[in-house]
Amino acid sequence: MMTRKKNLAAIDVGTNSLHLIVAEVNPSTARFKTLYREKDVVRLGAGSTDMKYLSEAAMGRAVEVLRRFKLVADSLGATVRAVGTSAVREALNQDEFLRRVRLETGITVELASGFEEARLIHLGVLQALPIFRKRHLMVDIGGGSTEFLLGYQRRILYNNSLKIGAVRLTQRFFQRGKVTPKLVKECSKFVRGMLQPVHRAMREQQFEIAAGSSGTILNIANIIRLRRGGDAELALNNEAFTADELDEILQPLLAAGTAEERSRIQGLDPGRADIIVAGGIILHEVFKELGIKRMVVSEYALREGIILDTIEKLHLKKRSEHLQQLPHSSVLHLAENLNYEKQHSHQVARLALSVFDQLVKLHRLGPSERSYLQSAALLHEVGLFVSHAQHHRHSYYLIRNSELLGFTENEKEIIACVARYHRKSHPKLKHEGYNRLSAEDQLVVRKLAAILRIADGFDRTHSSLVSGVRCRHSSRTTLFSIRRAKRSPLELELWGAERKKSLFEEVFRSKARFSLHRR
Repeated sequence: MMTRKKNLAAIDVGTNSLHLIVAEVNPSTARFKTLYREKDVVRLGAGSTDMKYLSEAAMGRAVEVLRRFKLVADSLGATVRAVGTSAVREALNQDEFLRRVRLETGITVELASGFEEARLIHLGVLQALPIFRKRHLMVDIGGGSTEFLLGYQRRILYNNSLKIGAVRLTQRFFQRGKVTPKLVKECSKFVRGMLQPVHRAMREQQFEIAAGSSGTILNIANIIRLRRGGDAELALNNEAFTADELDEILQPLLAAGTAEERSRIQGLDPGRADIIVAGGIILHEVFKELGIKRMVVSEYALREGIILDTIEKLHLKKRSEHLQQLPHSSVLHLAENLNYEKQHSHQVARLALSVFDQLVKLHRLGPSERSYLQSAALLHEVGLFVSHAQHHRHSYYLIRNSELLGFTENEKEIIACVARYHRKSHPKLKHEGYNRLSAEDQLVVRKLAAILRIADGFDRTHSSLVSGVRCRHSSRTTLFSIRRAKRSPLELELWGAERKKSLFEEVFRSKARFSLHRR
C-alpha cells in the first residue's frame, strides 16, 4: 500500500504510436499530477497483412523508443507499467517482441484484451470529462482497433472491441497512398459491416453523451476547431463537435488524393496524413450507425487509465475491496455463468486468503497476487461445467479464454494456471500457458497454487465444516490449526489437506503440519 507520494510511469504500446506519461501520485487523495508526457509514432502494426506479424523494422523502432522512455522514467524515479494493445496482442510473433523489450529495455509489457483496453481507456476518460453521472458512450479509435463502452459512473453496461483501426484499414484499402471514391466506398461498406454487433447491441440502449478519445478523434476535433476560428494553443479536452461538422471536414480529407495534399489541411497532424482518411471513415460510420449527433473530446485515454488502475491496485489494501465496490465483478460473473458451486468456491477463497494473509513473511507476495489467488479460488472448479474428468484443465481453458475485466492477458494466464494446479500435477515447464510466463510469474503461480491446494483440501467434503484456520511458521515447519464450524467431524478435511500439501512443502521448503484447534 502506498503511504507517500510516488511517481508512476504508464506506457501505451499502441499500433500507431507509443505514449508515455509520468505522474506524481498523492496516495491520500488517489489523484495524480502529470510531470512529463511524450508520444512517438512507431507504426508497430505496419508492414504485414492484417497485423499478423510484427516486422523486424517495427520491433526495432519500438524497442528504441521504449529504451528512451525507460531512461526518462528512471530519471524521474518512476515505476513503469506498460500495456500492449491491438498490434502486439494479435501478432503471432508477440513472444519474440515481448522478450526483446524485456531484455533490451527492462520493461515488461502486459497484454490487454480489447475489452480490458476499453475498460482502461474508460478510466482515463472519466478523469478528463464531467460525464460520471451521465449515461455515456465512449468511442476510442486506435491504429488497430476501435473500442466501444457504454457506462454509467464506473459501471460497464456494454463493452466491445472491433478490429477496425486507422492503420489497419489504411493498409487494407489505401496501402498505395491513393484515395479514390471507389476505395472510400469499399472501406465505408466494410466498416458498416464490422459495426453491426455494436449497432445491434446499442439499438435498445440510450445514452446522454458520446465521448471520443485518442489520435483520430483528437485530430479531427482540432481541424474542426480551427475551421471555426478557434485557438490552436488551447487544450482540446472537453471540446465538442457535431455530426454536421464531421461531414464538412470529411469532404476535403477525402477529396485530397494523396497524403501530401492532405498534410496542407490546417490543423491536421502531418504524421497522421496517411491514415486520417481511414480513421475519418470509421468515425463517420460510427456516428451514422449509432445515431451520434454530438461528441465531446477527452485528451485522457489509455495511459491515464493505466495510471488510475495502478493507483487503485497499490493504494488499496486489498484488491477485493475494490472489486466489491463494483456491482458485478467479472470474476463472479464468469463463475455464475459457468454454474460454479458457490458455497464451496467461496469457502475455499475465504480459507485461501486467510492463509495468504497470515503467511505474508513466508511467501512475500502483495495485494495484486492476493487478488489472483482470490479469483483463482472462486473459479478453480468452473471446468466442471465442461466435464468432471480433467476439470482442472477445463478450468484453465475457460478462464484463459474468457473476458475478465480488470486483468491483463498476463494476469489472466496467472489466474488460469493457479486454478489449474489446484489438483493433480504440479506446475511443469512443458505445460501450455505456464511455460509462457516469466520465471518470476511462474514462482507466483507455484506459491499461490500451493496455498490454494491446501485451502481446497480444508473443504474436502464441500460442506464448509471449517470455520477458520490459524497459521504459524517457524524455521522449517508451518503449522495449520483448523477450527470446527459446529460439532462436525473434520477427519476428511485434515486428510484432504494432507493429500495436497506436497507442493506447499516443495515451494516453501517447509514441512506442513495440520491439527484440530483445541479451545
